[in-house]
Amino acid sequence: MSYFDAASSAPLHPVARQALLAALDEGWADPSRLYREGRRARLLLDAAREAAAEAVGCRPDELVFTSSGTQAVHAGIAGAVAGRRRVGRHLIVSAVEHSSVLHSAELFDVTEVPVGRTGAVSPQAYVDALRPDTALACLQSANHEVGTVQPVGAVAEVCREAGVPLLVDAAQSLGWGPVEGPWSLLTGSAHKWGGPSGVGLLAVRKGVRFSPQGPADERESGRAAGFENLPAIVAAAASLRAVRAEAAQEAVRLRELTERIRARVPQLVADVEVVGDPERRLPGIVTFSCLYVDGETLLHELDREGFSVSSGSSCTSSTLTPSHVLKAMGVLSEGNVRVSLPFGAVSEEVDRFLEVLPGAVARVREKLGAPTPAVVVGEDALVVDALGKRCPIPVIELAKVIGDVPVGGTVRVLSDDEAARLDIPAWCEMREQEYVGEEPADQGSAYVVRRVS
Repeated sequence: MSYFDAASSAPLHPVARQALLAALDEGWADPSRLYREGRRARLLLDAAREAAAEAVGCRPDELVFTSSGTQAVHAGIAGAVAGRRRVGRHLIVSAVEHSSVLHSAELFDVTEVPVGRTGAVSPQAYVDALRPDTALACLQSANHEVGTVQPVGAVAEVCREAGVPLLVDAAQSLGWGPVEGPWSLLTGSAHKWGGPSGVGLLAVRKGVRFSPQGPADERESGRAAGFENLPAIVAAAASLRAVRAEAAQEAVRLRELTERIRARVPQLVADVEVVGDPERRLPGIVTFSCLYVDGETLLHELDREGFSVSSGSSCTSSTLTPSHVLKAMGVLSEGNVRVSLPFGAVSEEVDRFLEVLPGAVARVREKLGAPTPAVVVGEDALVVDALGKRCPIPVIELAKVIGDVPVGGTVRVLSDDEAARLDIPAWCEMREQEYVGEEPADQGSAYVVRRVS
């Protein structure tokens, strides 16, 4: 089985395993106690904090360990906003942030900064979003779904000039290197870089106003309540140091493999859109979307072929709405596949993936080709009734009938699937047809397409 979903959770690094087992024997005591076992545990905790702080690029006393990356985000946002409560409760986030950031932002007055088609923000958009009552700005270092690296350094400079702290979610990038720029707060999650799950980190620079929320606790500077999971923390710090030592060499190797996927997939499979920035992206992530393909079915086909990949498609078992990242980018969401290669992934596995992908896509498309579009000829347009049908059926039915109208004629696709709002314009761009726009309908919406060629 080839595991190609490291962006969700990386396999446990061998160094993490060794450190975890050793710390289970040596680090089980309470590090706040003064007896021998407690002092031994405190030494392990201090060493782990120093190693993690060195990797992050901060002082050890600026970094605390949390029970997850999500908790680090929640604690960081709540504490930073509370620390600047006299300024206001306005928050700036990008439209493609991780859900932990977006869910936290819902508690405040939030401005969502849009992204371009590659998934990157513009520093000027953060300038435009700043207000006198802005308490905090947030920006991920790199996107978890498409791998696009954000201009954190430039945005951090903008925020510093305005006197607004910037929180950086560095979960995806921390294993590859420190985050550049004058950021104020930073979060990370150990299972993203090959450490054990259940360990996050929160760094708060000296001078940043911060007021921990929730009941007070004496551990981790009062910023993360509860008894430290010392063996897991030791393993997390050890694995972060280990992957950093390998990062430069591994980045070159994985980038070559993902470039191979980016180049070969459109050659092997028709009607594919490779998404994300082609240059400013993480080494191991490549994402593409396939027209006329159900994302969940494609993932099952690839699983049967021995490949574990993920999807931001609207057609997954967990959601019936398109990925908020793909939606914000304005790219095709149906049949979406994210390949995120772990450290140590080999060329032969990538070649085999490229061998089986065309057949897997073809089988899914064959299964979905059965529905016959319900077509009505209106006064000046073809009307395709795709109400009650989920992605990618509305797009498939549009593709079947576009040739039945003369050049200059239009097709109105009736659909109540939210994904159609994203996928029909994306299909038009790929097929060089004109997307006229969305119109209200008795049920759902009518998406109007004009035949150009």
